[in-house]
Amino acid sequence: MRFIGLDIGRDYAHVAVVEGSGTSRRLPRVAMGDDFRAFAATLGPDDAVALEASSNTWALADLLGRHAGRVVVSNPLRTRAIASAKRKTDDIDAATLAELLAADYLPPVWQPDAATRRLRRLVSHRAGLVRDRTATRNRAIAVLARHLLRSPATDLFGVRGRAWLASLELPVEERIALDAALALDAVLSEQVRAAERAIAEAVVDDPRARRLLTIPGIGLVIAASILAVVGDIARFDRPAKLVSYLGLDPRVRQSGDRPAMRGHISRAGQAHARGLLCEAAHSAVRSPGPLAGFHARLKARRGAGVAIVATARKLAVLVWHILAKDEDCRFAPPVRTAFKHRELERLAGRERTRPPQRGATGSSHDLGRARLRGGHDPHQPALRQAIDRVRPDDTSMPGA
Repeated sequence: MRFIGLDIGRDYAHVAVVEGSGTSRRLPRVAMGDDFRAFAATLGPDDAVALEASSNTWALADLLGRHAGRVVVSNPLRTRAIASAKRKTDDIDAATLAELLAADYLPPVWQPDAATRRLRRLVSHRAGLVRDRTATRNRAIAVLARHLLRSPATDLFGVRGRAWLASLELPVEERIALDAALALDAVLSEQVRAAERAIAEAVVDDPRARRLLTIPGIGLVIAASILAVVGDIARFDRPAKLVSYLGLDPRVRQSGDRPAMRGHISRAGQAHARGLLCEAAHSAVRSPGPLAGFHARLKARRGAGVAIVATARKLAVLVWHILAKDEDCRFAPPVRTAFKHRELERLAGRERTRPPQRGATGSSHDLGRARLRGGHDPHQPALRQAIDRVRPDDTSMPGA
């Protein structure tokens, strides 16, 4: 059996191979593109291939998986921690991957399915648009700061705020910069809405997304981001594993007989998902419930920053229980949850219309139908008779 290590670059892939229990040997590098496809076609079911995770990893893994018997995607951070060396070249990296794979000591990463990869790309696309929009808005705010101007509108980029910005008298160069920023902001905002519609269409039929929406503070974007990052919840056997994967667990330092010292969070994993959970924590603590009470108690002792991060960790634990046990949040506000579900369906293009009220009864229903026909309220005579029975004509009203 052959164990092949690939160090993937932009233009070339460096290749090393270990056959049996021997040492690694270098193969000629392969140009990316048609030459790499031809190289993949030479692999067989007795070949195992290892490569490090990168931007184009999954496309390469799919291509190699159609020919090779096994494809392992390695975590670059853990691989470097295992096999650090003073000399680092692409050929050495490829040989290291091949040798670790042959020794069955290569730390792999979980390979998501096609639906999870698509959701990850959508979430990443929206995040990039939001970053660009934030940078554009910061340029507009900088123009105002240079002229000591403060907006009277709460939303500077809303209808009232844009009207105020259009009325400002600014130097020509500043007006050009401000108008360009506003035009770019309008385009990017529309693209963000389009990305959110695509995300809604991708998760509208996923029951996991609807269950996550029952958690206070979690909306469509955060729920989709959690699903994209976490994928299959079964790969985390307990909540602490998910917390550690998201980088919300504290660093621990311990040596000898001294007690363990806990520090700041590890910040391992994807920063975008961790930041979104912190945003969700800010929203969740404004709703009455256990999370708000926990945040208030911890804020009084440790401060606002520590309390928000700890609440985000609580949310991560709650996410694990909801996905692993397939149940809704027990303290979910019903009205707010129903609104989030309707918003999900609206963005996905499945907004439901109100069904006809067939067989509806009641005074309001009959009064409305009578008015549509140009008549009178059919309940008015019966109502008048009931009042007369309760209050006879000779009974005077109090105070009359």
